Amino acid sequence: MGLETSSLQRGDQAGASVRQPWTGGDRGLLRTADVVRRRLQEIVEPHGITLQQYNVLRILRGAGEEGLPTLEIAARMVERMPGITRLLDRLERVGLVRRERGPGDRRQVRCQVRQRGLRVLEALDQPIRGADHACLGELTEAQRQTLVHLLDRVRAEPG
Repeated sequence: MGLETSSLQRGDQAGASVRQPWTGGDRGLLRTADVVRRRLQEIVEPHGITLQQYNVLRILRGAGEEGLPTLEIAARMVERMPGITRLLDRLERVGLVRRERGPGDRRQVRCQVRQRGLRVLEALDQPIRGADHACLGELTEAQRQTLVHLLDRVRAEPG
């Protein structure tokens, strides 16, 4: 019983005479991330937010009523990106989050998700779970745990 050839391998075979700088694993990760990102973006866009904005709302919901400082939100983002302040500006402008300067340290800005933001998240919870199942539903629980472990290792700092 032989192993099936993946679409990435078939693509490599089609251009086998051209030297490819990336391994199949690199391309596979990037292509998979793109597929998942597009599926999730299709879910959140009708609610008037981007995937990055959804991530901020999700982080703030998890933080509870006390919220989080801006830099802590940036550190917890799925995708590291500059411009967390602009992202929060847009969410605040549409009434999904609020920001307040800390009473002890006026330099620190704490952010909380507003009731309107919680309603958006509630509307998205089930469709996001459905997308998760659509992406990973063919895997057994053991395979999902292995996948998470391997992805953690790929993201780990070298050394």
